[in-house]
Amino acid sequence: MHTKQINTNMPRRFSLSLATVVTLTALVLGTGFAAAQQPGRIRGQIEKADGGMLALKTRDGAMMNVKLADDVRVAGLVKATLADIKPDSFIGVAGVPQADGSINAYSIHIFLPAQRGVVADRHGDWDGRPNSTMTNGYVANSVVAKDGESLTVKYKDGEKKINVTKDTVIASVAPGNKDELKAGTAIIIMQSDKQADGSVMAKNVYVGRGAAPGM
Repeated sequence: MHTKQINTNMPRRFSLSLATVVTLTALVLGTGFAAAQQPGRIRGQIEKADGGMLALKTRDGAMMNVKLADDVRVAGLVKATLADIKPDSFIGVAGVPQADGSINAYSIHIFLPAQRGVVADRHGDWDGRPNSTMTNGYVANSVVAKDGESLTVKYKDGEKKINVTKDTVIASVAPGNKDELKAGTAIIIMQSDKQADGSVMAKNVYVGRGAAPGM
């Protein structure tokens, strides 16, 4: 996946260490698209945490043993609102395509400013819900609609009309750490490797802060 150079002239309030940018970028690039995952993304709640081992109850109710890679990357998803999405915001939209070509968003995450130009802007299949897609792009404009609001999101190869409703979960990406991986926490394992003993080795993890990750 091609990446562009980060703009080094960004305001100081958005500045992050190079290590943090690389960590978060690697995590988000790990969100990629389903074909790139071995195995696929794993969503669930941590039932028990013991050092580098997690007992995870997956979304379908199954229990799974998860080992944390020594260099596991962790980022948080912090509750946000539609008001936090501005013109030119770089966002990721998980949603379901409609007959008219628009997408009904069930989850939107707002990328960090430092991830602009590093995370690829693109559209493709997603595994959060049946027939869902993920669109990473820039907000061109917004229009108040009868049942919510619509956003025009542009990416490298096109644009999509995004329908935002009262049920759309909106969050901002934030730096995280392994200390957040504790019992009761909802997570998405974005990238992992299967192990010979039936467990998985988690490499990239999103942590829901205050709510389960919507995507």
